[in-house]
Amino acid sequence: MSAEKTPGADTARPGRRTPLIVAAVAIVAALGITTAVGLGDDDKPSGTGSSSVAEVSGGTDPTKAATVLDRPFTKPALVLTDTKGEKYDLRERTKGKPTLIYFGYTHCPDVCPMTMSNIAIAKKQLPKADQDKLQVVFVTTDPERDTSAELAKWLPAAGDSSFTGLTGDFSAIQAGARQIGIGIDPPKKGKGGSVVSMHGAQVIAFSPTTDQGYVLYGEDATVDDYAKDLPKLIKGENP
Repeated sequence: MSAEKTPGADTARPGRRTPLIVAAVAIVAALGITTAVGLGDDDKPSGTGSSSVAEVSGGTDPTKAATVLDRPFTKPALVLTDTKGEKYDLRERTKGKPTLIYFGYTHCPDVCPMTMSNIAIAKKQLPKADQDKLQVVFVTTDPERDTSAELAKWLPAAGDSSFTGLTGDFSAIQAGARQIGIGIDPPKKGKGGSVVSMHGAQVIAFSPTTDQGYVLYGEDATVDDYAKDLPKLIKGENP
């Protein structure tokens, strides 16, 4: 999870990283994937309320960044608004396409822009035909601040102009995230007017052949990890 203070607020060091746990499907504990990053007042973890992130079990190799899930996720039935202010039906628009989905926010100080940058750099190493196939969808966890216009400015700088940015009703976004095991909390004001936004930091890869989310990446996945795996993900193969 990631949390960030509004400009002008006292700067806090990153809080201790803590996994959030919600329901059902489950990440092997030995994997050590960090699912949440916290930045809170007094350098303490925050946002440990009702939202949480499922741990996911799957055949894994500790030397690999990817976790191949035993029970793939169904793609969320999300209908939100894109950077052009137009309706975007996630299932319909990404059907049959290799798709990476990430929930984050533009005011995130570290994990969100780093994740988008890593994917963008790796994508540029693909042949042009494969670049055109890959869909990268960034869904905001802070829709009040992340308007369509804000996402349209931020995504090309943080990642790639081809990435899709989505915003909309927070409750719909939260429910969609929960469908793929990602917990997010509503942004909250902390001490001194700071704003704390907590969200799971996983990237979920959806297969173009089944439209199911069958591979998970934690926040520590690098450019090299994505560059190595993307050619297989684009074909719907296990990395």
